[in-house]
Amino acid sequence: MRILLVRPQRRKKSITLGEFMFSEPLGLECVAALLRDKHEVKILDLMAGKEDFSRELISFSPQVVGFTSLCVDVQGVKELARKTKEINENIIILAGGTQAFLAPENFFCGEIDHIVKYTTQDNIRKLFAYLEKGENVPLIDGIYSRENGFLSTGISGINEYIVPDREATEKYRSYYTYFGYQPCALLQTSRGCSSHCNFCLRWRIEGGQEQDEPLEDVIAQIKRIAEPSIMIIDNNFLYNKERLERFCHLLEASNIQKNFICYASVESIIHHRGTLKRLSKNGLRACLVGYESFKAEELEGYNKKATINGNIIAAEILKEVDIACWASFILNPDWDTKDFLQFRKHVKELAPEISSLTPLTALPGTFLYNKYKERIFFAPDDYDQWSFSVVSIKPSKLSLRHYYFEVLKTNLYVNLLLNNPSYMIQQFGLGTFLGLAKGSLKFLLIYIKLMVKG
Repeated sequence: MRILLVRPQRRKKSITLGEFMFSEPLGLECVAALLRDKHEVKILDLMAGKEDFSRELISFSPQVVGFTSLCVDVQGVKELARKTKEINENIIILAGGTQAFLAPENFFCGEIDHIVKYTTQDNIRKLFAYLEKGENVPLIDGIYSRENGFLSTGISGINEYIVPDREATEKYRSYYTYFGYQPCALLQTSRGCSSHCNFCLRWRIEGGQEQDEPLEDVIAQIKRIAEPSIMIIDNNFLYNKERLERFCHLLEASNIQKNFICYASVESIIHHRGTLKRLSKNGLRACLVGYESFKAEELEGYNKKATINGNIIAAEILKEVDIACWASFILNPDWDTKDFLQFRKHVKELAPEISSLTPLTALPGTFLYNKYKERIFFAPDDYDQWSFSVVSIKPSKLSLRHYYFEVLKTNLYVNLLLNNPSYMIQQFGLGTFLGLAKGSLKFLLIYIKLMVKG
């Protein structure tokens, strides 16, 4: 069978960082890896490429088209699905990705034939075996089929680890970036997370406990990656000291020289100071650290294991071992003007090289959505708004206009005064810095419009 796997372009109405920087579509590459031995598989990345979807569809003439999606992609996927059926009503259409996992019912419609809630070697191969034979698809774990009334079994399952087929995105790889590192590949060495932060989707999708891949297999993947920079997307790559030491040993034995970026928890930074020095020597350039808040009660409410003092210690350790800190913070809807002021002071004290600020977003189908349900501005099917950039929860102590004013002021303060321009220019070059600055300016203009709208 000819199979076209598609990452849709963001609709202009939506607001996401994906408009300014984006990484490779790892999920599509994993599906391609499962199917390439028996089928002709092509990935069409409309985020990176300039192709015309209809022209590509007609030219490739697939029997199956599969779409990946986030919440903001739902309408775009449905539009492309309708266009596909208009061109050839016999094409079988699949929807998958994060949104299919969180809310598969979003795709229960006439244009979509099957929804892949989660991906395993078994369920994907079973599904395509029936599709290839032209037979009715029975109930398969994690697959919702229209011919079965969108019923499924095994609905509490999780995505399985699959080594991606990076050759399937060869034509796009020069465009893939992680912040200023371009080109940059993605690599997963472990799935799941035992931290269970209640705002995080990853551990719900991958499992509530770390499941490590053999490091020898990880090193083999690294050797095949052509990009000079690799973002390790494990939920907390630094959680196991013994494994990190082994990772360094294997890098040194193979004389691998890459730039690495990874996610890290405050606790893992504090507990593995010595290992971080060795990782720095082996190319670890930056850690993405979720500091989240300046209030102890908020950290506890998010189910974070860190403390405010621990955040400060972790910041000091990263500076000591010469690893940049890319900090993320959650802007809580219950903050008042004084809270925003204290927050700005806290960010200044931590002094990360780069900070990102995200309004607390309670996606439909999550714990936070149920907690804030009475205060949420948008309907679950107002997909374009669920972008992690728009304020989605009604502020409790400020008007929405005043709250957006504080968000705007805080972003200006962080971007103009605290984010380290010399670091960004030195690491990424002036051109990349100016491109990121342009993207940040677009966000600021959007926030100004939202503030005025109130």
